[in-house]
Amino acid sequence: MSLSEKIKQLRQEFLAELNDAVSFKDFENIKVKFLGKKGPVQALMLELKNSSPEERPAHGKQINDLKVEFIALCDENLSRMKLREMDERLSQEAIDPTLPGRRHYLGRMHPVMQTMDRTIEILMGMGFSVRLGPELDTDYYNFEALNFAPDHPARDMQDTFYLNNEWLLRTHTSNVQIHTMEEFSPPLRIVAPGRTFRNETISARSHVFFHQLEAFYIDRNVSFADLFATMDEFWSKLLGEKVVTRFRPSYFPFVEPGLEVDVRCTACRGKGCRLCKQSGWLEVCGAGMIHPNVLKKGNIDPEQYSGFAWGMGIERPTILQHDIRDIRMFWQNDLRFLSQFP
Repeated sequence: MSLSEKIKQLRQEFLAELNDAVSFKDFENIKVKFLGKKGPVQALMLELKNSSPEERPAHGKQINDLKVEFIALCDENLSRMKLREMDERLSQEAIDPTLPGRRHYLGRMHPVMQTMDRTIEILMGMGFSVRLGPELDTDYYNFEALNFAPDHPARDMQDTFYLNNEWLLRTHTSNVQIHTMEEFSPPLRIVAPGRTFRNETISARSHVFFHQLEAFYIDRNVSFADLFATMDEFWSKLLGEKVVTRFRPSYFPFVEPGLEVDVRCTACRGKGCRLCKQSGWLEVCGAGMIHPNVLKKGNIDPEQYSGFAWGMGIERPTILQHDIRDIRMFWQNDLRFLSQFP
């Protein structure tokens, strides 16, 4: 069979298959079959070498015209089928204008995050810089460098999630203290917000994770007077009114001396109510002067520098502010609860 006859026969086969095609996929398969690198059109091009020099130009033109025709017919039918299938799909997705519209709800910031952002904003206005730390950290940064000896009884106060003997989920954001001291030199005025974890029974008053904010200030001649003034200023700004503070001695391994900070109940003005459990005071945070051993672990000379640190949970002031009875409500993702906060 001559090359001209093969070209004619191939054209007839192509048109027959094209006539039988009924879908977009069928036309795609025909285009690949006849025009692919291993298709019959490419095979004809390879046969040109067998033609005589006189016939080769004419045969080459015939093959090229055949290829152009195949491409044009395939593309034309592919475009037609694509539009047809799109029309069919759109007709099935027709919108009924009589149906009620779908309401789009505006997102809201979580109430705990609102308190966190407000707290950070106040402290930044007081000269503190934000510093974040790892939630997964080593025992050294979470305990040892903060003056918790391996057999220190204070470790029993914090039920810890351990991954192995070295790594754990941090129990407080105090781990940021040592990371910061190792990287920067005093003066340091840092606020470290974040999420912390403790292996506790979930109840109305406790959860396995909560949010905490740690603040510390290290410089020459930092004293208790600086801590007291900072507490008065901060809590007055956070609670929106001038507060009365009370300081009670307490113990934390990483501060010496340590204390608990109370503010006079903003609901009853110290007379006693359900919110303050009839005491007239609300416990708001723990604080103290940074222990010399902690400064040494951070490569800071305690003979030259001193500092104070204090930490607070974020959920507690949020609960007090909104009179929430159960901490679990924060993390149940119930829109009926969360939508109440502007």
